[in-house]
Amino acid sequence: MSLQDEWRKRDRKVLWHPFTQHRLWEREEFPVIEHGQGVYLYDLDGNKYLDGISSLWVSAHGHNHPVLNRAIADQLSRVAHSTFLGLSHQPGIELAEELLKIAPQGLTRVFYAENGASAVEIALKMAFQYWQNRGEKKRKKFICFSNGYHGDTIGAMSLGGVELFNQVYQPLLFEVLRAPLPRCYKCPKGRGDCEEDKWQCLAKLKTLAEEHSQELAGIIIEPMVQAAGGMIVQPKGYLKAVEMLCRQHKILFIADEVAVGLGRLGKNIACELGFVQPDLLVLGKALGAGYLPIAAVLATEEIFSAFLGRHHQDQTFFHGHTYTANPLACSVALAGLELMKKEKRLENVNARARQIEQWIPKFNQLPSVFHFSRLGLLAGIELMKDREKYEEFMPDEMVGFQVARSARKRGAILRPLGNAIVLMPPLTISEKELDLLLRITWESIQEVLEELG
Repeated sequence: MSLQDEWRKRDRKVLWHPFTQHRLWEREEFPVIEHGQGVYLYDLDGNKYLDGISSLWVSAHGHNHPVLNRAIADQLSRVAHSTFLGLSHQPGIELAEELLKIAPQGLTRVFYAENGASAVEIALKMAFQYWQNRGEKKRKKFICFSNGYHGDTIGAMSLGGVELFNQVYQPLLFEVLRAPLPRCYKCPKGRGDCEEDKWQCLAKLKTLAEEHSQELAGIIIEPMVQAAGGMIVQPKGYLKAVEMLCRQHKILFIADEVAVGLGRLGKNIACELGFVQPDLLVLGKALGAGYLPIAAVLATEEIFSAFLGRHHQDQTFFHGHTYTANPLACSVALAGLELMKKEKRLENVNARARQIEQWIPKFNQLPSVFHFSRLGLLAGIELMKDREKYEEFMPDEMVGFQVARSARKRGAILRPLGNAIVLMPPLTISEKELDLLLRITWESIQEVLEELG
C-alpha cells in the first residue's frame, strides 16, 4: 500500500466531504495533496496537477507565494486574532481603505465576513433593515435570478436558483421573486447574443419590479457571469438595464462578486465591465488569496447612515462573527491586493483571455460541445449528447465527473458543474501553462465522448 493509499483509507473512515456522494468516494482514487507551488498541486505520491480551478476559485496568485507567506508570518509575530467587537486593528483598517479605492463610486463602508455565503447573508440583512430603519416596513422581498448561486446558508440558498442544490431544503427557505436570466445561446432562434431573448427576460423582470415595487428591498445579481449556474455570461447591456430598473423603482442594487470579483474578469471589480454602481457589493473567494477565509460587504454611506442611532437602539446592525476581520486574513488579503498591482495581474488575465478565445474553434469541433462561454480568465464548456436536438446528457451518465477524472489522470484538476466543464485557473497562469490546461481539457472531453460512443 502506498503512502497515499494509506491516507485515503484514513480519510474514508472519518471524513464527510462537501458536495460528495460517498458511495462513489469509496471507489475514487482521489489525490491527497501534500504541497503546492505556483499553479501546481502535488500529492503524497509525488504526482503533479495543474490547478485548473484555483482550488475552488480562490488561489488567485497561485500556491506558496513568498509575498503572501511573508505577510502572514509578519502578522503572526504580532497577533493572530483580535475581536472586531469593541476593538479594531491596523490590517482591518488598511484593507478596508484599499478595497474602497478600487470599488465603484459611492461605496464608502466595509463590513467583514469569513466566507461568501456569510457575506451574502449580511447584504440581505443590511438591505432588509435599511428599509425597516427608514420606516418602509413593507419592503421585505428580494428579486433574484434563475440559475443563480449565492452560497449554501439558508438565506443564500433562498436566493439561489440551482435546483439540484436547493430542492431538498425548500421547506426551510424564504420566498423570493425569481426572474429569468437570458441564456441567449439556448434561444430557439439560434445561438449567439439573441436580442429577442434578452429583451423578453428584461420585460419579465420589469413586470416583477413594477408589480412589487413597494415591497422590494433589493435585487441581487452576479455581475456579468453566473458562475455556479454553469458559467453563464450575460448579454451586453443586461446588467446596466437591471441597475436602471433599480434606480427607477428605488430598489437596492446588490452585486454578488464572490466568484467574479478581484481580477477574474479582467477588472478589479466585475461591475466595472457593466458600468454599474451597486448599493451593496459582496466580495469573497480570491480576497483571501487562497490562504485564509475572508469576505466583505461594501455599502454606500446612505445605507450606513440609516443604521445610526442611540446606543442599542433598533437601528443598530446586530450581526457579527467570532473571526470577523481576522488580522491574519486581512494581512494576506492586503498583500494580495498589492500583488494585483505590482505583478500586473489584470494584464495577464486579459492576455490569457485572448488565448482562450483562440482555442474555441478547436473545442467546437468536438460533436458534444454545445457552448463555450468565457469572460476574462474564466470559461465554461457545456456538453450535450446531441447539440442539434438540444438533448442533454442524463445525470447518471456523469459526463462532467468523467471528464474531470480523465483530466486528473493527465495532470490537471478540474471540477464540473453538471455537464459544464469549468476552467478558472490562478490569475498568474502563463501562456504555456494555460495551453497545457486547455489541451488536457480538450483531450479529456474527447476521450469521454468516444467512450460514450
